[in-house]
Amino acid sequence: MFSKDVLRIDAAAVAAEIQAAIRQQVLGDLRRRGAVLGLSGGVDSSVVVHLCAAALGADRVFGLFMPERDSSDDSLRLGRMAAESAGVATVIEEITGALNGAGCYARQVEAIRQVFPEYGEGWKCKLTLPSILDSDRLNFFQLTVQAPAGEQRTERLPVAPYLQLVAATNFKQRVRKMLEYYHADRLNYAVAGTPNLLEYDQGFFVKQGDGAADFKPIAHLYKTQVYQLAEHLGVPEEIRSRPPTTDTYSMAQTQEEFYFALPYDRMDLCLYGVNHQVPAAEVAPVIGLSTEQVERVYKDIEAKRRASRYLHHSPLLVHPVGRG
Repeated sequence: MFSKDVLRIDAAAVAAEIQAAIRQQVLGDLRRRGAVLGLSGGVDSSVVVHLCAAALGADRVFGLFMPERDSSDDSLRLGRMAAESAGVATVIEEITGALNGAGCYARQVEAIRQVFPEYGEGWKCKLTLPSILDSDRLNFFQLTVQAPAGEQRTERLPVAPYLQLVAATNFKQRVRKMLEYYHADRLNYAVAGTPNLLEYDQGFFVKQGDGAADFKPIAHLYKTQVYQLAEHLGVPEEIRSRPPTTDTYSMAQTQEEFYFALPYDRMDLCLYGVNHQVPAAEVAPVIGLSTEQVERVYKDIEAKRRASRYLHHSPLLVHPVGRG
């Protein structure tokens, strides 16, 4: 009988396995002295910094805070909390100037003004997807803007401005990764990636941005399992109770409204169902949805896998290149 218990893990055993893998991968396979990672204040990076500190020693782990003008104040505060809990050294790298220099914000505004010509100083925005629970959804994004006085408006975002807005926003993840590799190079450390299985499987990352890393220690774990690890590792409760956010656009938004069809706990069970060929009719009562709704989520999972296949590709070669 299918139940939520399918995602239950022995957190102590899983933590020990991952820590052993980190030691082998960083010190052995990669021949690096330690690990660097960006800290966002979220549960994933908080778990990874604790795992790395336990595996390599806190003195061999270096954390980066990389805020920019659209970042939530909570991200820095909670990131510091995670670093202090793990006992690792950190540095703040403010990236607003770099993003300005690359034209990130100007290119964003240019894209948004194709839909909302009045968008300008003091305005905020976010991208959202319509719900698929009531009907099959097409894969189009909606752009919501908020005027300085607080009024909000939402319009469907055409393909061209959507692509430009996303491309401009991706500067944020790529600039952050550039800084992670700067510090990794100067310290002779490896860069730790922080995606969980849901994000990794569904392509919720930027290629050569947050998708780039030397090792990804929790990419095999469902988000629900990452929370179990967080409790075992002693990640502060305030971080564990914070809803997952994107912290990418100037308006606050959840990962559910930005990318996933459901909150992470129900998405995990649907992804498990797809991965283990569990019929939608068995998953539906466990997560409080109809069979038809779960079937829509299953279709969305497969659609995202197809759409994000490119993100997982290594560079393509004309002929294989061997090293003899």
